[in-house]
Amino acid sequence: MKPLNVLYIHSHDTGTYIQPYGHAIPTPNLQRLAEEGVVFRSAFNVNPTCSPSRAALLTGQYPHQNGMFGLAHRGFSLNDSSRHLAGFLRRNGYHTVLAGVQHETMGTPENLNALGYAEHHPDHRSAVKFLEGKPEKPFFLAVGFMETHRAAPPDVEDFFRDEEPSDSRFVRPPAPLPDTPVTRKDMAHFIASARTLDRKMGEVFDALETSGLADNTLVICTTDHGIAFPRMKCNLEDDGTRVFLILRGPGGFRGGKVVDALVNHLDVYPTVCALAGLEAPPWLEGKSLVPLVEGETEELHDTLFAEVNYHCAFEPIRAARTARWKYIRRFEPRPGPVLCNTDRSPSKALWIRHGWPTMAPAQEALYDLVFDPHERNNLADSVAHAGVLDDMRGRLMGFMNDTEDPLLKGGIPHLDSYQVNSADDVDPQDPMLPPGQR
Repeated sequence: MKPLNVLYIHSHDTGTYIQPYGHAIPTPNLQRLAEEGVVFRSAFNVNPTCSPSRAALLTGQYPHQNGMFGLAHRGFSLNDSSRHLAGFLRRNGYHTVLAGVQHETMGTPENLNALGYAEHHPDHRSAVKFLEGKPEKPFFLAVGFMETHRAAPPDVEDFFRDEEPSDSRFVRPPAPLPDTPVTRKDMAHFIASARTLDRKMGEVFDALETSGLADNTLVICTTDHGIAFPRMKCNLEDDGTRVFLILRGPGGFRGGKVVDALVNHLDVYPTVCALAGLEAPPWLEGKSLVPLVEGETEELHDTLFAEVNYHCAFEPIRAARTARWKYIRRFEPRPGPVLCNTDRSPSKALWIRHGWPTMAPAQEALYDLVFDPHERNNLADSVAHAGVLDDMRGRLMGFMNDTEDPLLKGGIPHLDSYQVNSADDVDPQDPMLPPGQR
């Protein structure tokens, strides 16, 4: 039996907005991967912000456990870099390679070595060359893309892309937003970025096939969180936490299967351990997906949990989700949304013009995901749902106690360097801006 290779290939800010999840977004390479592998239709992150989401997947721990409370480039870091999947596999005989984007540390050679990468290269073309070389040693290859992240200033109205935008007259904006010329054009640029992402990922998939290594390689294809539109990325509604997750490879991950059971990013690490024949380290919080795809069980989790701490500003929120119910609790009152925690965009500007800054978010929210899948009808004050609310409160508090969430004791670290400090964050209408930047 050949040793298992692992290809972890991931994008920025894509949510489930690709073809295999039913959206009118042509991503044929991802569609082919889905038809050959296993699609998890109810897959979630544990934190809908960039560094915390990735760090959770790659350490198998929640952000409040691994220390990644916010973005790595703003100063947050892992408590123990050796727990990173790359380092774990390297200690177990794997050759570890990074090609393109990572977001678990500042990208210095020393920091990348500390995560466990023996090689690190700037883009996906290096991954193609690595695979074309037909490596003989088992490998962990991480390939990261900036697509579908919004571009940096002065181009924040666009996305990283090489493709021409779709005709916005025939585009549907994402569900939380109104159907307007502004939001249609904004989404058209996202779709172009998704097409670019698909083309580049396809180059890596093709190189894996031609190398002859596909049969003994587990492909893990996912994204960090929801798309960069209002009330999506950096929010604990499903629009922020639901992600695409497609796996293809040995151990039952073949055949175009679709799995509807609740899973999350923490389940990836123990799955790799199970397929590679390695003892799972004791700190892992997730469960292997293997029994699920092999039909040994129909459910891994009855409840999933998620958190937000920092994006561009402190915004402590926790959530519990079952197949039927979503409970969200905010731990600090706000007079309105923390606007700088939503990436700048034409869609955001439209909401601001229509009064979004004055709309205070609920301190507690309860949603019935069967009748209210877009989480707009808050039932927290409903007498008829008082029992459900108590149950979901109990689930969340039990989880926070069991995992020693420092938010219960006010112990989330604050970094003086972590503030609104770049043009892409500044929104003059944001009440949370530091003095002098409003």
